[in-house]
Amino acid sequence: MKRIFITGIGTGIGKTLVSAVVTEALQANYWKPVQAGLEEATDKETVASLISNAGLCMDEAYRLKMPASPHLAARGEGIVISLDKLMGHPALQQSKCLVIEGAGGLMVPLNDTLFTIDFIKKLNASTVIVAQNYLGSINHSLLTAMALQQANIPIAGWIFNGDEHTNEADIIRWSGIQRIGRIPQTTAPDKTFVQQQAALLKPSLEKYFPA
Repeated sequence: MKRIFITGIGTGIGKTLVSAVVTEALQANYWKPVQAGLEEATDKETVASLISNAGLCMDEAYRLKMPASPHLAARGEGIVISLDKLMGHPALQQSKCLVIEGAGGLMVPLNDTLFTIDFIKKLNASTVIVAQNYLGSINHSLLTAMALQQANIPIAGWIFNGDEHTNEADIIRWSGIQRIGRIPQTTAPDKTFVQQQAALLKPSLEKYFPA
């Protein structure tokens, strides 16, 4: 089973939209291992509302009420997030390609000793890095790329989210990591938008993740 981990250079940069597009493009299953914050629609619910393929949106291993770092949200409920529980989840037993959406960036802690990057390593997953242009994004992008490279985690490429910016070319050049594509800025993504973007990104994604 191909495992594709969607990580980002920070929080709130469009990982969920990118996850929906990649899931649609590859006709994959989707899984958000840890959902922190339940007052608004969960990421699973959002992706399920945006995709039109026959893939499954798998249940989260942990659903935590507090919109905070997973380790803090879990601590607030008297829970410790367990790597064994994550790795034993039914989502990982499916034979279909699986898109896994992380919470925040690579160094987000899941518990007192386990960080997201450690979880990716255990999953033996390839990564797609979601980046967006903002003040400081070059630094955050290159640090994210460097951390993955130093951990010997395979990187499929960058997906830039939002309006095009010259920073994209610099980030690609300095990191040595290819660009998969870019999803344009939208205030109201829907199934049609996701289908259109999936069709555009599918050729690049299939070069790295052949059927």
